[in-house]
Amino acid sequence: MPAKSTCPAAGLTSTDPTKWRLSVSEGRQVWQYVEDELQLVDWPQTEACKYWQGLPLSDGSVFPKATTALDAAKNGYRFFEKLQTEDGHWAGEYGGPMFLIPGLVITMYITKTPWKPGQQIELINYLRARAHKEDGGWGIHIESVSSVFGTALNYVALRLLGVSPDDPVCARARAHLHKLGGTTGIPAWGKFWLSCLNVYEWEGNNPVPPELWLLPYWVPIHPGRMWCHSRMVALPMSFLYGRKFKAEVDDLILELRKELYVQPYETIVWDRQRNNVAAVDLFLPHTKLMDFCNEILVIYEKFPIFRKPALDAALTQIRYEDINTDFLDLGPVNKVMNMLSVWLVDGPDSENFKRHTSRIDDFLWKSGEGMMMNGTNGSQLWDTSFAVQAMVETGLAEEPEFKKSLMKAYEFLDITQIQHDPIIDLTVCHRQASKGAWPFSTRHQSYTVSDCTAEGLKATLLLQNKVIFPADYSMKKISEQRLFDSVNVLLGMQNGDGGFASYELVRGPKWFEWLNPAEVFGNIMVEYTYPECTTSVVLGLTEFREHYPNHRRKEIDDTIARAVKYILNIQRKDGSWYGSWGICFTYAGLFALNSLASVGMYYHNSEPVRRACEFLISKQRKDGGWGESFKSSETYEYVHHETSQVVNTAWALLSLMAADYPVQEHLEKGIKLLMSRQQPNGEWKQEAIEGVFNHNCMISYPNYKFVFTIWALGVYAKKYNNPKIK
Repeated sequence: MPAKSTCPAAGLTSTDPTKWRLSVSEGRQVWQYVEDELQLVDWPQTEACKYWQGLPLSDGSVFPKATTALDAAKNGYRFFEKLQTEDGHWAGEYGGPMFLIPGLVITMYITKTPWKPGQQIELINYLRARAHKEDGGWGIHIESVSSVFGTALNYVALRLLGVSPDDPVCARARAHLHKLGGTTGIPAWGKFWLSCLNVYEWEGNNPVPPELWLLPYWVPIHPGRMWCHSRMVALPMSFLYGRKFKAEVDDLILELRKELYVQPYETIVWDRQRNNVAAVDLFLPHTKLMDFCNEILVIYEKFPIFRKPALDAALTQIRYEDINTDFLDLGPVNKVMNMLSVWLVDGPDSENFKRHTSRIDDFLWKSGEGMMMNGTNGSQLWDTSFAVQAMVETGLAEEPEFKKSLMKAYEFLDITQIQHDPIIDLTVCHRQASKGAWPFSTRHQSYTVSDCTAEGLKATLLLQNKVIFPADYSMKKISEQRLFDSVNVLLGMQNGDGGFASYELVRGPKWFEWLNPAEVFGNIMVEYTYPECTTSVVLGLTEFREHYPNHRRKEIDDTIARAVKYILNIQRKDGSWYGSWGICFTYAGLFALNSLASVGMYYHNSEPVRRACEFLISKQRKDGGWGESFKSSETYEYVHHETSQVVNTAWALLSLMAADYPVQEHLEKGIKLLMSRQQPNGEWKQEAIEGVFNHNCMISYPNYKFVFTIWALGVYAKKYNNPKIK
């Protein structure tokens, strides 16, 4: 017999979207389902709350069809401004990966943590909505093919959320999972989560030894030398693996053991599954060195003589991470793993566990499809800094109607800058200095990010120095010392090759990647330098140098010069740059060409810039736009999307205009495409996914369709004296 549904609202298929409210404070985004009628009256829905759920906005303004790029840009911002939150940032989903919800659901189930009103139903709805119509499965991200990783984990999530195995969504997913060979071939992260749930045996996992935390730091494979996202996932993963933690068996777990496999659970030879990964899932096979190390570690697991001190060392680092981030943790994967570890050690009634549960909502995002889990606690600073730059560089920031919005954005930039180093000494917890940095999302998340710091610095400088503050604006400007602190962070993050990595300096050797155990991600073991991060830093420092020409001038000049040399060195023969954080070549070209322009390199005087422009022009489609598929990120070669995309088009146009590309006809065709996609109310509709990480997993940046499109339209109007577009 199927287990009884654990859903407290069994029988209900959705919540009332008019009862959801988006609460924001200093960047924190929390969706709440409000059932009290009086509270609903006192707390009306904001336009952002309505928009992200697909509800009609209160202000249904319709604008005359734009005949110039400037009119289109203004109409676009008039719409986008409505989505700005009370605290000054632009909220938005940061979804896409389909392996985040299952980790949370498994942790909530094991710890018996109750869901808040509306969450359980809407998580189910989101998983239903994202099941592929063709086969009923799920992939690693929302646009990828169905895989064992996505299908098995999300099937388990639905069952734990209370959906019957006979429900059509489960029945179809289970059939496809069996067609793929069942769950034995799930990749390493899936093996881990299912082992915690006690529906996959630990013998089927390759070891994740906590003993690595006992190594001296000078050892090249010390975890402190890893890329922070891998380090922070490996940390609680190694702790839970070292404890061989298993959830208590219940009826539902026994049912899942029957449902997930194509043979009886008790007949599976688990130690033969360690390297069993379904072909559809395998992005990066193990190296022979990785396999050899795993065999050695399997032998060690029979006599783990250093296990107790290793577990203590790992738990200490888990606590450091929780304290430094106010229990948000770096991202949603290590957040729920840390939460499970704390529950195991401290218990469900402990203050630490309660602080963990209080931060779950920071990662949950309500859309018209249901509730998803974001890839971090948001992209608040990142999106807002670009919105500010778009407005200033197009001249729209000088328009009186937009001043209030820009002042709110400035206040958000102010409260989001990190003004101290990690609470726990950074050398002990292996963190980068953060005093003066800007994060990707909110200051409480606390991690320094090189390009976010540079973009936050640039946005602040543009508002403080190139936009006239109203006479009645009472807030103090961000002090020079805080700006200097930001520059100090950036100057301390340049690597030996002249490039900048994401969160930290490159600490580990490239050969560490030979020990990548993940199977579904590439380049995860250590930090790498990136053209996007490097060019953001160039743009931030060149803007700073313009306003503070005497502050650390020689160091800044040398840093910029070495960074530019790096950008030129990594340009590909065809003139392109490979982008690691957006899709893909159009994204990297945007950053590279803008940074080269900032140091005086244009189409007419630079051969690398000419090659880059010709590469972009060669990808322009007949309709005037650009459309790049996420497959570019996977294959490392430009792959056309089926249709032009407004975001790729805006990136390409901004790149070409920064380079002073001389053939206006190509640019005008792209501008026409952007204007043709604009709706009567000024918005642009969501198209294909925009972002990527680790080459194989895509992630959403839905505010890009507003920010960069407005930016491209405004720059075109400014550059060409706002001609009529026929």
